[in-house]
Amino acid sequence: MKLRAGIDPKLTSRWARQTQLVRAGTMRSDFGEMSEALYMTSGFTYESAEEAEARFDGRAEGFTYSRQSNPNLSMLESRMALLEGAEVGRATATGMAAMTAALLAGLKAGDHVLGARALFGSCRWLMDVLLPRFGIETTVVDGTNMEAWKKAVKPNTKAFFMETPANPTLEIVDIKAVADLAHENGCKLIVDNVFATPILQRPMEFGADIVCYSTTKHIDGQGRALGGMVLCDKAWDEEFLFPYYRHTGCAMSPFNAWVTLKGLETLSLRVHSMCDNAEKVATSIADRLGDVRHPSLDSFKQQNLALAQMDRGGTMVVFELPGGREQAFGFLNSLEIADISNNLGDSRTIATHPWSTTHKALAEETRLELGITPGLIRLSVGLEDANDLIADVMQALDKAGV
Repeated sequence: MKLRAGIDPKLTSRWARQTQLVRAGTMRSDFGEMSEALYMTSGFTYESAEEAEARFDGRAEGFTYSRQSNPNLSMLESRMALLEGAEVGRATATGMAAMTAALLAGLKAGDHVLGARALFGSCRWLMDVLLPRFGIETTVVDGTNMEAWKKAVKPNTKAFFMETPANPTLEIVDIKAVADLAHENGCKLIVDNVFATPILQRPMEFGADIVCYSTTKHIDGQGRALGGMVLCDKAWDEEFLFPYYRHTGCAMSPFNAWVTLKGLETLSLRVHSMCDNAEKVATSIADRLGDVRHPSLDSFKQQNLALAQMDRGGTMVVFELPGGREQAFGFLNSLEIADISNNLGDSRTIATHPWSTTHKALAEETRLELGITPGLIRLSVGLEDANDLIADVMQALDKAGV
């Protein structure tokens, strides 16, 4: 049995995004299977010693070891690269493996990284703790303040790092403005695009050099498989990313890649339906509480910038309960449909208390500085009926005494 070559990229690049989500990068064996086959193998065999040598020195195409590549990973990477407008994708074991690879692969002791302060908790740990351990300087600034970015650039700055919309506050950073500043200073811009997904926002269109995902979130979208993705150009991959990827062993498993490919087929349908629900839920909560964050709302302070970068406002709704932790816990414990979890982007609605879970590792003063308070709730809106979700939120607010 032989693995057939994938669909010609020149053809897939002309397809609409939904067609790409279903078919791009597909490879089939001689059996002609409809669904992508699952290649659960650690290694590969060769017809001859000469062929093995040729694959290892790059003269012949083909797979050598699943720590470096595998048909399932290759299909997922090709499809994601096409969606993002990137030349190369590398599938990693988790989203944080992707973020870590994007930072460590191209940096060395003595370099400086400039980041937006509003990052996912583990990403802030990378900036605040891990990188300095390796002699890499870091600075975090208010990502919405371009003057702060400009003042913080140093002669040894090599990379800018940001997340927009930010987790969990939905703070928006101007991708193009930061990308222009990064390039003026000979730096790469790394963007964590998890909240927006490639369906709603494609940072490379605004100048980003490297885009990262936790595919665990919307891309799988059904709570089944951990994974991550780093997307970049060929030159940066060849010089920095692939050597790091090959030698550190951060690759996604073939099974998780296969599962995630299935998730990609319905990504656009799910994200747009979830956005529909999120807009309705956000409007209803705003009518009751007033201060609710969702870029579709006219009250969202950064609405113009958000919708200039994103096709829609996204699937996340954030609001604050005045009674702090006690009231937030009362609300969470009263939900009948939405689940309490720290995940997001799932087909099921998830409610999260960032203060005590996803951002708990940050110092209290850092959480407060970022706007993460004991009363903050992050709602990842799923695919349930919108009216059921609204009723669930309202009865939980009633029981919590809001």
